[in-house]
Amino acid sequence: MTAQPETAPDTAPAHSAHDDEAVRPYPFERPSAMQACPVYKELRETCPVSKVRMPSGDQAFLVTTYDEVRTVLSDQRFSRAATLEDGAPRLAAAPQKFKSLLNMDPPEHTRVRKLVSREFTARRVAALRPRIQEHTDALLDAMAEQEGPLDLIPALAFPLPVIVICELLGVPFDDREKFAAWASAFLATTSRTKDEMLEAQIGLFTYLSELVEAKRENPGEDLLSALVQIHDEDGDRLSHEELIFLGISLLVAGHETTVNQIANSVVALLTHPEQLAALRAEPELIGNAMEEMLRAYPPGDEALLRIATEDVELGGVLIPAGSAVLPGLASANRDANQFSDPDGLDFHRPTNPHFAFSHGPHYCIGSGLARLELQIAIGTLIKRFPTLKLAVAPEELPRPSGMLVHGITALPVTW
Repeated sequence: MTAQPETAPDTAPAHSAHDDEAVRPYPFERPSAMQACPVYKELRETCPVSKVRMPSGDQAFLVTTYDEVRTVLSDQRFSRAATLEDGAPRLAAAPQKFKSLLNMDPPEHTRVRKLVSREFTARRVAALRPRIQEHTDALLDAMAEQEGPLDLIPALAFPLPVIVICELLGVPFDDREKFAAWASAFLATTSRTKDEMLEAQIGLFTYLSELVEAKRENPGEDLLSALVQIHDEDGDRLSHEELIFLGISLLVAGHETTVNQIANSVVALLTHPEQLAALRAEPELIGNAMEEMLRAYPPGDEALLRIATEDVELGGVLIPAGSAVLPGLASANRDANQFSDPDGLDFHRPTNPHFAFSHGPHYCIGSGLARLELQIAIGTLIKRFPTLKLAVAPEELPRPSGMLVHGITALPVTW
């Protein structure tokens, strides 16, 4: 049974939002690309629900402990849809201009999610294994023909998830650089200007709109064609805007986080040689290994922003209605009240209920596909390249700044 964090006695009044003296600037700085931010541990121990100032200038309550994060992710009093309302607090300077699966609440979210969930069942995902393995082998064949050092991101981490999501959705792979640039700006907090972020949203909307029309004229055996058919046959089930925005959500979420997680996992393995040796000795550990690396080195620190729709007491703090709330996924994943040796890496961890794919209604619909891609990519890589190592010191790995995702921008390796 999970130990419960200490909370204020039932008779103690919740703190008001005005009781906090300091508001920390967010996001926090990391010591290096692969080191956990020490501020999260401090907050878990001293102030698990604390106020931060987001890049937009708006304030939010940052939640850092496991049980409280789980509450925010599953309690419908914390709304994603409310983030679209005029005047709502926002994370980045540019407001979201459209509604998507990512910012709907039940029951609307449930209705739209059901339309695509059949494409991500365990059976459907398992059927993709041969194609993912084929693509992985081809990318690693090309890598083997080169001499190191080589950047593993353009060699494997980027193209593999992009190929897979392009095939699944029916998006031309040749357009990858274009939509990847839009996706990067779409997920920016401070790395792009407000105008650049808005232009990216418009670019993605225009691109998917044109692609939908092309699918209508020449449908294929892909998910986007299937969604066009659902819209055309029964617009009550999926409106035109929902169709476009659903395509954007799947395209952006379907590759960006997996790219970062492949890179994060490779670095985690190469900087934990004892765990890498254990995995090589027991290849069947690959599933456990990926869960542990998702827990310790997830592709993002926080879940998407929520808005409290009524006054809520959380962790002894009163969160007033209308307040922004940031669930700290990476922090919760290292909560000692939930995980033994939370800062260690243990591929034999018996249970691992991490939040890398979120929790509750917005649990990642493509988590099964991402897990399969990660297992195939990492498992095949370490088998094909038994002497793989970093070509630079871990602290020299470049990392993105001002982004919702967390990872590295270049991964030089040799073998």
